[in-house]
Amino acid sequence: MPIHIILIVVIVGVLVLSSVKILNEYERGVVFRLGNYAGVRGPGLIILIPGIEKMRKVDLRVVTMDVPSQDIITKDNVTLKVNGVVYFRVSSPEKSIISVENYFHATGQISQTTLRSVIGQYELDELLAHRDKINSQLQTILDELTEPWGIKVTNVEVKAIDLPIEMQRAMAKQAEAEREKRAKIISADGELQASKKLSEAAAILGQEKDAITLRYLDTMREISTGDGKSTTFFPLPLDIFNNMKKS
Repeated sequence: MPIHIILIVVIVGVLVLSSVKILNEYERGVVFRLGNYAGVRGPGLIILIPGIEKMRKVDLRVVTMDVPSQDIITKDNVTLKVNGVVYFRVSSPEKSIISVENYFHATGQISQTTLRSVIGQYELDELLAHRDKINSQLQTILDELTEPWGIKVTNVEVKAIDLPIEMQRAMAKQAEAEREKRAKIISADGELQASKKLSEAAAILGQEKDAITLRYLDTMREISTGDGKSTTFFPLPLDIFNNMKKS
């Protein structure tokens, strides 16, 4: 067989092989015909016209992107370092290729600027107490900003909030003072409840003569069954105290 025929067969074989593509279930191919958008193909076997059609492969799986730590000043002028994580996926393969040069890089950059902008609108106490609300707000804003690029932001989480050492010490002192305050309130409340019960008991014993006698006898019984030591006591009639009061 002549060499030129072999060469032609090899070239045709290479072109045929290069025009056959196989896409996985989670992949799509954005096809361009002579530079013009020709549609989205896949998954499965894809055959392109050699020299005329080209394909850009797009992954549809959810991407986990770490947002680097950002220096942020809160609404009450506290400097923080905040980082986060963004979960997103390609919802429109053609937009992710045609509308933006690199959707992964673009989503990362807009995530950083949005994180700084949103966190800066809150005071420190609000930031620590309402993290779920802030996560939801970040997700909504990022989803709206990336929608023209064919990107769907499914979730945003603020991972870590690093406070300055001085602020950590101040918050620790505040928490300790709050615990002491609560302990004193609980102790005072217990004293108040005890005094009320003692007042009620004294009122009942004062109204019933037999009640105070029974209480007197019960006290002697407790003394006699103490810690095992020998105890001697001399019971006195209660009338003696009454006569002493009258005299």
